[in-house]
Amino acid sequence: MTKFDSFEAYQADKSKWENELAQLRTILLSFDLKECIKWNTPVYTYQGQNLIGLGAFKSYVGIWFFQGALLSDPAQILFNAQEDKTKAMRSWRFNSLSEIDEDLIRTYIAECMQHQEEGKKVEVKKSKVLLIPEMMQKAFQENPKLEEAFKLITPYKQKEYCIHLAGAKREATQLKRLEKIIPLILAGKGFNDKYRR
Repeated sequence: MTKFDSFEAYQADKSKWENELAQLRTILLSFDLKECIKWNTPVYTYQGQNLIGLGAFKSYVGIWFFQGALLSDPAQILFNAQEDKTKAMRSWRFNSLSEIDEDLIRTYIAECMQHQEEGKKVEVKKSKVLLIPEMMQKAFQENPKLEEAFKLITPYKQKEYCIHLAGAKREATQLKRLEKIIPLILAGKGFNDKYRR
């Protein structure tokens, strides 16, 4: 994957959407926003907080609002890409330059900035209940030492294992994943420890 260090590098790679990206950037930079690259895409911050991001994909170019759920959305154009997961972020997609309504976008940006100035944020309630996949529960019954080792690792690491196992749709894939994680759990390691410093 190409790593971008500037808006221009990102725009050059997304040449299909060059004009749309340029127009959206011009609108964004007309406000007191700071441009940077985060998550390999252009992001615009205000008062040190991520406010808006830009993205170009196969079939559209879009902007997303990190605290978009707070917006009044008078044009009813914002949507949540992952209803079951995303609580705060909302996006707005454009299929052509002609769809970019500068005045309307300015209204949304101004409201975003106002929420930031007022310190408003979407409150995300994290579930404290850990849902242990059925296959893992069976493994605990068969191997009490595995359950004991699982209880000794941090709740965060426990959650990583559960998400990884539950993310497999097929039973065969779940079994393969379970076989791989059992030695890690018994060793007291987290699923993603190798990526942590």
